[in-house]
Amino acid sequence: MSEMRVVGVLAVDDATQQGGASGAGESRHPVVLLQETQGKRCLQIWIGLAEAEAIALEQQGRLPERPLTHVLISDVVSALGRRLERIEITEVRGGTFYADLVFDRGLRVSARPSDSIAIALHADVPIHATEGVLADAGVVVEDDEAEETPASGAATDEDEVDRFRAFLDNISPEDFGRSG
Repeated sequence: MSEMRVVGVLAVDDATQQGGASGAGESRHPVVLLQETQGKRCLQIWIGLAEAEAIALEQQGRLPERPLTHVLISDVVSALGRRLERIEITEVRGGTFYADLVFDRGLRVSARPSDSIAIALHADVPIHATEGVLADAGVVVEDDEAEETPASGAATDEDEVDRFRAFLDNISPEDFGRSG
């Protein structure tokens, strides 16, 4: 199990997911990028607009006047006398990630990773990913001084991570529109 940190949330073109070129009429979808705190692997998880906004707001330390769902869940857990210890991204099947909220006394609740990440940021608890998830879906990010062009196929993944990083400096919740 590896501890992860949220690098950021960004909007990417559908073509980025499919490996194609950008073109007019394509839509943009939010992605959360997680990186190992003690490693070089990253996870790219496609998420919904509402969850993207919640994660971005938490990272910026800005919350609306009325509580969003992840804040409400955190408040309910506290009111019931329970404590969230961590979240775990447990599995990836067919491109879909699965996660658990892990509470005191061994209680586990299945949840979407996007919701779990927002809750973890609000509750200030660690985010973990299993070795299986990292082996199946992790992308290795090398330092700038690392070897030249990696093996075939790896350059595409590395280029995609570089594009993610370029977006992170300028991302804001407004980039995702309003989810109604």
